[in-house]
Amino acid sequence: MNDESLADSVSLRPERPEDEAFLLEVYASTRQEELDLTGWNAATREAFVKMQFNAMRQGYAGMFPYGSFNIILLNQQPVGRIVVSRGDVEFRVVDMALLPAFRGQGVGTFLLRELLAEAARADKPVRLHVLKMSRATRLYERLGFLHVGEEGFHDQMEWRPAA
Repeated sequence: MNDESLADSVSLRPERPEDEAFLLEVYASTRQEELDLTGWNAATREAFVKMQFNAMRQGYAGMFPYGSFNIILLNQQPVGRIVVSRGDVEFRVVDMALLPAFRGQGVGTFLLRELLAEAARADKPVRLHVLKMSRATRLYERLGFLHVGEEGFHDQMEWRPAA
């Protein structure tokens, strides 16, 4: 899809309590490859994912109390989530995930370009952490993010508006 058609079909809305099952599904989809390596049965996988999901939700709410927690919609259908913290010094992409069927269609690229344009108007950098060796790293690099450090299993990346 191109940016024009995406502009007409991609939108965001705030997360709501009734989105909990959908958000868990999105989160679980991001852990699938990792879980496939464990050999765990379905019940163990489900318990682990729920525990990790709840910890993530609590952590994000605590660390980014003023963040925007949104559901990504494609033609009004929920397809993912994005969490962005717009601070005094930086914009931080806390989390962005799409269901597997909607990855690679330009939705994430479109949303990030919109965020980068907003950050450029505010003259603020955009920062994020990405899992080392993640496919998302290529997307961030294409959009002009640079590696600025590492922390455990994650690379720190940053985009700065043109001077």
